[in-house]
Amino acid sequence: MTNNVYDMLNERDFIAQVTHEDEVRDYLTKKGSTFYIGFDPTADSLHAGHLVQIMVMRHLQQAGLRPIALMGEGTGHIGDPSDRTDMRSIMSSETIRHNVDCFVQQMSRLLDFSEDGVILENNAKWLLSLNYVDFIRDVGPHFTVNRMLAADCYRQRMDRGLSFLEFNYMIMQAYDFLMLFRTRGCRLQVGGDDQWSNIIAGSELIRKKEGEAAWGLTFRLLTTSSGQKMGKTASGALWLDERKCSVYDFYQYWRNVDDADVGTCMRMLTLLPLEEIKSYERLEGAAINDAKRRLALEITTLVHGRDKAEQADEAARKAFSGSGNSAAIPTCPISEEERGNTYIDVIARHGLMPSKSEARRLIQQGGLYVEDRQVTDLFETLSDDVFDKGEIVIRLGKKRHVKLTSST
Repeated sequence: MTNNVYDMLNERDFIAQVTHEDEVRDYLTKKGSTFYIGFDPTADSLHAGHLVQIMVMRHLQQAGLRPIALMGEGTGHIGDPSDRTDMRSIMSSETIRHNVDCFVQQMSRLLDFSEDGVILENNAKWLLSLNYVDFIRDVGPHFTVNRMLAADCYRQRMDRGLSFLEFNYMIMQAYDFLMLFRTRGCRLQVGGDDQWSNIIAGSELIRKKEGEAAWGLTFRLLTTSSGQKMGKTASGALWLDERKCSVYDFYQYWRNVDDADVGTCMRMLTLLPLEEIKSYERLEGAAINDAKRRLALEITTLVHGRDKAEQADEAARKAFSGSGNSAAIPTCPISEEERGNTYIDVIARHGLMPSKSEARRLIQQGGLYVEDRQVTDLFETLSDDVFDKGEIVIRLGKKRHVKLTSST
């Protein structure tokens, strides 16, 4: 039995690195201690990768700590180069503010934002009003270019080009930590392991400017047992907004994870007790499907609520049993003008596959079914007869179902 939330995070496979383990363990025992995680609003929805951050916040909040959710409206104007092979697109202020609002709305379904709950901060409050010369004179002397270039977030970009705009990011994130230390007494920054260099920069800035201790803790990124990032679907990121990724597709993603990844996902992305998770990890053969179904139900419930999770589960059951057209299966309206188009054109146009070449490959590999019939002709079209009943269910790959409906 664990006696410190640090141990619990470790047992649930979250922790990757920590600057000062003993000090952080002690800090986490003090009720009301603050910690922060930053969220840069690069899109109008959170995605599966953010779930790890949110679950860490939830566990620490339940242990009596005060999470600070820092919305990066200010740093969003720059863009984090970490784990990037190219520069992010520059967004307008209006787009960034809209994305921040979307993040807060989604996070409110997963975390307690009541008066004593999560503290919501926005680094636009201090970054956007900075005088650049004053800022560089105040903070710049505490950073050496050689050490910054040695950081993973910059080193991996040197061959492809690193803009001076992005080079400022580490300093700005460090300044965030300093400001939250000054205004909120925050001594701990938590983030994904790709943020290690940025987190260290912030803790060192606090030590140099304030003469005080501050620490960093990183958690593992959401990857498969083979080291690949999780959360990517055939049509893009696994978004938490059901307008960008249907509840059914979200459920199906977790229902179809590799057997080797079920235990890790249960530990990091659900609130199931560890003993129960261990019992699922002992399952073998066909029985592992029970664990996958439980995993999908638990994660979908956290993000979309129990009712929608159960609807997705029922829709999946009906689809596999051949009873088909459940209302929870995602729909794709087909216009009159698209009748006679090839399946390849329609699938790519509506984002059901990333491109025409991927749609073509799907058919060549025998992965496209219309109702229960396999499509083998690359040039097969949506003829009028498929719309006789107003809708058809197609299957892309082994387990992904989409309902094509007539929009006329």
